[in-house]
Amino acid sequence: MRDRQVPQDETLPDGIDEGKRLVRVGGDKGLSLAERLSEHFHRLTWRTPIHGMRLKGRHPLKLIAVPDDPLLGDVQRGHALLEGMLTFRGESRDIETLDLTKPDFSKAFADYLHSFAWLRDLSTVATRAQATPIAEHLMRLWLNAHADTVSEPAWRADLWGRRILFWTAHAPLILSSADLVYRSRVLNTLARGARHIDRAAEKAPPGAPRVAALCGVVAGTLLIPGGDPRQSATEAALLRGLTSSIHEDGGNVARSPAVQVDLVMLLTSLREVYDARQLNPPAFLGDTLARLIPALLGICHGDRDIGSWQGGGPYGADALAQVIAATGVRTRPLRQARDWGYQRLAAGSAVAILDGAPPPVARLVEGGCASTLAIELSDGPDRIVVNCGGARTGIAQLPADLSEGLRTTAAHSTLVLGDSNSTAIHADGTLGRGVGEVELVRQESETSSRIEASHDGYARRFGLLHRRQLVMANDGRELRGEDVLLPVPKQRKIQPSVFAVRFHLGFGVQVSPTADGMAALLRLPHGGVWQFRCRGGKLAIEDSLWIDAEGRPHATLQLVVTGEAPAGGTNIGWVLKRAH
Repeated sequence: MRDRQVPQDETLPDGIDEGKRLVRVGGDKGLSLAERLSEHFHRLTWRTPIHGMRLKGRHPLKLIAVPDDPLLGDVQRGHALLEGMLTFRGESRDIETLDLTKPDFSKAFADYLHSFAWLRDLSTVATRAQATPIAEHLMRLWLNAHADTVSEPAWRADLWGRRILFWTAHAPLILSSADLVYRSRVLNTLARGARHIDRAAEKAPPGAPRVAALCGVVAGTLLIPGGDPRQSATEAALLRGLTSSIHEDGGNVARSPAVQVDLVMLLTSLREVYDARQLNPPAFLGDTLARLIPALLGICHGDRDIGSWQGGGPYGADALAQVIAATGVRTRPLRQARDWGYQRLAAGSAVAILDGAPPPVARLVEGGCASTLAIELSDGPDRIVVNCGGARTGIAQLPADLSEGLRTTAAHSTLVLGDSNSTAIHADGTLGRGVGEVELVRQESETSSRIEASHDGYARRFGLLHRRQLVMANDGRELRGEDVLLPVPKQRKIQPSVFAVRFHLGFGVQVSPTADGMAALLRLPHGGVWQFRCRGGKLAIEDSLWIDAEGRPHATLQLVVTGEAPAGGTNIGWVLKRAH
């Protein structure tokens, strides 16, 4: 186990220049027609004899080495496999009657199945003797359905990358059979898959898909006989993929905490491949992990779990701790991420996190959220203010319209103007026009930390900018805020619109409104009491929901401050203060 300690001053400068602007360049534009055609024709080549020739080569007789899997799987899913059921996010299939030639499951379930991530879950709870028959059965099903036919989704580059990592790390479960024909078929399919993604990996979308594919390319180069001469070339491709997928501050281009965890797991698994070969990994691999972890910790609350951002939700504190421990990186949370975009205020037992950047650009992510300037607040183990989360978790029990609703601005703890999203949400999962620029200033003093940020998501439609100011006292007992709607210079005046400033409350928070209707007492699950008070609007308490680490929705409440925004703008002040 590596244990690299990264002091704060070894990371990127933890600060943002005053007046720093983050601009969403081409944010509402998906793939161009030329790019879509190129992608389509690339997939068509899979069916050609030329591509078939590219997949031919020497049949490996064995792997050069078998790496360890440094991460634990999901215990519940592992036990389900022992009972003959393949389960994922609310979907279950009996492995005895599973028909891969006629898939009747969701995309999320298909990705889980085709990636062979279930091998990790199975090995976490089962002995080799228990796990091998199950793993071989599912492997034979997959080979019969997909080994000879290059098609999507089974042969998608990112899935092949993940599959190479899982097949090699769990080779004892899938290659211990005395059936030499079966063993040869597994190894030959592995080699063909590595040749397939050797050309396709860098065409995968930036972010986790491209990194997963390239990790598979490097792993195949190191573990399949004959690949050593190409090691430097594949490592150079991986470096390019990481550069296009991860910002300098360590955050990923999709701005997704779930993707951040995924990237950490991919690179940690790849590092084990070098260990198995007794080779030193390239320096950029460790350096990248040393940037990913502070950014990930920066969006964790007092319960040591991540917040609900960009369609994700909590990961599970114990599971997240194990992932971070496996990297060997010890460091502090990043407070100010310039491109990752999340701002962290932490004092005493309180942690506040602000989404201080434009949404991810359309070409980089599907299922992004219109969450600009949303906040979350926690006090020790209790989450006080949250976002609903869960839009991208792929839970089968969540209706599609609810999942789409979880992407809206109203599902986040921020201001909503005219009952519309700050950034348009398209039916195809991408984000359209809206927030194009966020301006942010952060200041620290002896008594408090202050952030002031503004976005232009409502400028075109309503002629107003949204500016949010947050001030956290240095003892962590008070978070003071102000939401201001400002008229845009030289923009035509729009008729008055209704605003709503929403504060979705954490699961288990009890609310008692005060007699004057302008405040409420919030009783936290572990006994703390906070007071919320506002001015500039009318306070109401409404129903809400929150998606937990298992993807389950929980009924919660939200504080909503409403009023009318005249063409000249308005401001809404509020404060959250610890009572005891």
